[in-house]
Amino acid sequence: MATIIKEKEIQLILKNIDLVKAMEEAFIQYSNGNSVVPPVGELLFNNPDGEAHIKYGYIKGEEYYVVKIASGFYENPKLNIASSQGVVLLFSQTTGELKAVLLDNGKLTDIRTAAAGALVATRFAPKKLKGIGIAGTGIQARLQLKLLLDVIDCNQIWVWGRDQKKAKILASEFNRIKKVKVAKSTQELSRKTNYIVTTTSSNSPLLKAEDILPGTHITAVGSDTAHKQELDTEILKKADLVVVDSLSQSEERGEVFKALSEGIIAKKDVTELGVALQNTELQRTSEDQITVADLTGVAVQDMAIGKAIYENYNLT
Repeated sequence: MATIIKEKEIQLILKNIDLVKAMEEAFIQYSNGNSVVPPVGELLFNNPDGEAHIKYGYIKGEEYYVVKIASGFYENPKLNIASSQGVVLLFSQTTGELKAVLLDNGKLTDIRTAAAGALVATRFAPKKLKGIGIAGTGIQARLQLKLLLDVIDCNQIWVWGRDQKKAKILASEFNRIKKVKVAKSTQELSRKTNYIVTTTSSNSPLLKAEDILPGTHITAVGSDTAHKQELDTEILKKADLVVVDSLSQSEERGEVFKALSEGIIAKKDVTELGVALQNTELQRTSEDQITVADLTGVAVQDMAIGKAIYENYNLT
């Protein structure tokens, strides 16, 4: 019988896992061709707006393959239901048996996304941080900032949201550990900081190229479908380094997809994260470089975190 691991148990187990290291190993395996990851399955809904993503695959030579379903229904908070929902399934690679059902309600997708953001910071953050800027006020904004502060130190933090009340609430939550200010606009956010993370579901650009300071790094995690966009495509043209978690996915979704579609950049201008992690010349090499990481989420992340949860559960 399959092991069922509930959300509260998952939260406890996560404390024992080096999430950033797990993401690093997963991305390297992916870029080195040691995984099988089919195209993302996607369902889009109207009335109310929502989306479901099905990601699945396996790392060659490991014990399990993973199927992950994660959804976002953005009207849910009005019903006192979390926007993120989902489940992770682990199957044996040798027998096909269902080994584990991780009832995470979409939390693992949120956490592994933030862990990937923290990983990017270890290679692309400028040494001299003017400030960290977070665009968005949801769970991903909170997790990105929380995990970022585990790997880089900065005393100036700015947050922005379309709803200024929500932005003030987010700022107050982190004011216990850092001084956090609320930006009135994305222009102010861009001009006050040189490390920015965008976490929204926007369908039109939030950040403009003319507002981005020299030496800025931007990690964009909100644009995980073809119709979403957080960055002006001119930002990618202006960037010295553009990194994606998956080259193949970047041709059909995310910020790079938009820039490629418009002819603003070419495929040769983009590097896969797992490749960059293995070559310091493909990481930040100067304080003046503008760097962009476009993260649309790859199934190897779900494989890595699902396996780690299951194996740690069996140790208890």
